[in-house]
Amino acid sequence: MRTRKKNLKSVRGNAVVEFALSAALLLPVLVGTMQFGFSFLAYNKLEIAVRQGARYAALRTYDSATSTPSVAFTTAVKNMVVYANPNGGTTPVVSGLNIDQVVVTTAMYNGVPDLMTVRLTSFEIDAAVTKFTVTGKPWATYRYQGRYAPP
Repeated sequence: MRTRKKNLKSVRGNAVVEFALSAALLLPVLVGTMQFGFSFLAYNKLEIAVRQGARYAALRTYDSATSTPSVAFTTAVKNMVVYANPNGGTTPVVSGLNIDQVVVTTAMYNGVPDLMTVRLTSFEIDAAVTKFTVTGKPWATYRYQGRYAPP
């Protein structure tokens, strides 16, 4: 009987050692998974916002005779991307996104708008451990279907 008690006492510390070894392995995996998930969520929100902005630009009245859109047109499209509202807002769709990071370009064909492209430049996704910078992505292009009304 004494031998049995002695064996139990010597095994008692094994659980702590096993937990320490497994936690050292599983904690980085858990943090990495959460970081990837958060970054993926933020990128998907950015992609949806850019797609909405490009769709809005493709349907809005184009009021410039050149491939450079007017300030009102560009501002409305940028507000649509950042705030999901062409009139602007206070809370961006993704934290840290601002109007200066949105680029709107127009491709003309025979003097008429043909393609509307919206993309982001140098946006940082701030994950828990590190930051990811996306440049030129996400982007969306739609064929222009709105009303062309140059001054």
